[in-house]
Amino acid sequence: TAEPHLCFAGHTDVVPPGDAAAWTHPPFAATIADGHLWGRGAADMKGPIACFVAAALKKLATGPLPGSLSFLITGDEEGPALNGTRKVLDWLAARGETIDFCLVGEPTSREKLGDMIKIGRRGSLTGYLTVHGRQGHVAYPDRADNPLQKMLRLLEALQSLHLDNGSAHFQPSNLEIVTIDTGNTADNVIPAQCQATFNVRFNDLHTGADLSARIRTVLAACDVPSENFVLDIRISGESFYTAPSQDIDLLCAAIEQVTGTPPELSTSGGTSDARFIRAHAPVIEFGIVGATIHQVDERVALADIAGLEDIYGHFLDRWYAT
Repeated sequence: TAEPHLCFAGHTDVVPPGDAAAWTHPPFAATIADGHLWGRGAADMKGPIACFVAAALKKLATGPLPGSLSFLITGDEEGPALNGTRKVLDWLAARGETIDFCLVGEPTSREKLGDMIKIGRRGSLTGYLTVHGRQGHVAYPDRADNPLQKMLRLLEALQSLHLDNGSAHFQPSNLEIVTIDTGNTADNVIPAQCQATFNVRFNDLHTGADLSARIRTVLAACDVPSENFVLDIRISGESFYTAPSQDIDLLCAAIEQVTGTPPELSTSGGTSDARFIRAHAPVIEFGIVGATIHQVDERVALADIAGLEDIYGHFLDRWYAT
């Protein structure tokens, strides 16, 4: 109920471990060995949540906060992200609640703790392209209609699409084809249809709607009849940028206090729930080293866990003192 209001956001859900037998230690045992905490989610991102909780408890033990502190913890960030952060933000807005600043504990550090924070992210667009043909025997192509030939023309047009050269705060946008599939298990059959999926990570020179229209225009210009293909597009997030501010300066100072080195301010990488929060409050991301996230043997150094807790603690001290 008091201002200012600082929010810490994160997620407790994780990606599947893959082949559990390939792990040095069981993926969900939280094993401490060789100076590391091993397990799925150690870095992405149960570890940073624990660090911020510990830092917050220490801060609260010194006396009442001159403001409010909240935790926005979701359980579906690694999936469609439908029922976590977005719905909580809608609920906050309906109640008239405001957030003055939000810190997301994603594993942004690259090589060593504190070397990078994220002050923005590119947007993400996924296209699902289906080309219809007519199944037939490969020896009688005149009796069939091979959808792969049409698909190749469409994908070539997409691959040759130059989006931009980057912007003041972002790297160039890129379009990547990630799957091509017919479901065909026979080598003497022309398939009836072909599906392909592509993803575009786009910077602030584009919006999802504008980029969707441009892609559709490019495909419509191909030598493929429109009735032969269908394109579905899903935009999971727009690009955003949080301009340098006193809040960011306070976090940078806390990082430098613990590590001795100021962090790089970056907009690289994938997406996070910050893409939803940015419409409600200034938001940045900072957490542990993410070198092993989504991999077998995900782990974090115990020294980095202690260091991250210290950084969060110094940030809380500085933020509530301003």
